[in-house]
Amino acid sequence: MNNGNPGNPDNAKLLEHEADGIKELDNLLPGWWVWLFNLSIVFAVFYMVYYHVLHAGDLQAAEYTKEWQRGEEIKSAAIAKFESGLATLTPATNQVVLGEGHRLFLTYCAPCHRPDAGGLVGPNLCDDYWIHGSNYVDNVKTIINGVPAKGMLTWRGVLNPDQIKAVSSYIYTLRGSNPKNPKPPENTVQAPTGPSAFE
Repeated sequence: MNNGNPGNPDNAKLLEHEADGIKELDNLLPGWWVWLFNLSIVFAVFYMVYYHVLHAGDLQAAEYTKEWQRGEEIKSAAIAKFESGLATLTPATNQVVLGEGHRLFLTYCAPCHRPDAGGLVGPNLCDDYWIHGSNYVDNVKTIINGVPAKGMLTWRGVLNPDQIKAVSSYIYTLRGSNPKNPKPPENTVQAPTGPSAFE
């Protein structure tokens, strides 16, 4: 730093003002910094013309929309493939899958069906009275399509096929678990019982 010595050749660059005895040296900016600054100005002009004047490229909102649409197409294709094989679908017995199904049930289903599936706003999932079909595939379809007329959301697009199979398989294990104070049956026709009821 320049100390104000008259013999210092940098004295010619000292500015007149000072603070607490410290003077400012009017040094030139490094060349690389000046070039970088100028390049950023050129880039900003190019960016503005390309995106905002010519509309040659997508802005962030449009790019996000395109990415979202591509994601929805991939999801829809996966669900369609999953639904095409529903007739042969069987419940999972793997404990890891059932554990994931339990977690999903507590997150998404328990608010309407209770954590023990005894029924709250939604019906009791543990008895033999099923409103929308008693077999496993019927349960999967109900989760996929929902029951909008009764306030049940469609979980298509929210849960992926593996998650739907996991939560359906978990619900399958609850049949006959007899929770405390269950919601009364909402279907007067008793579903078939025994092993064939789920096949």
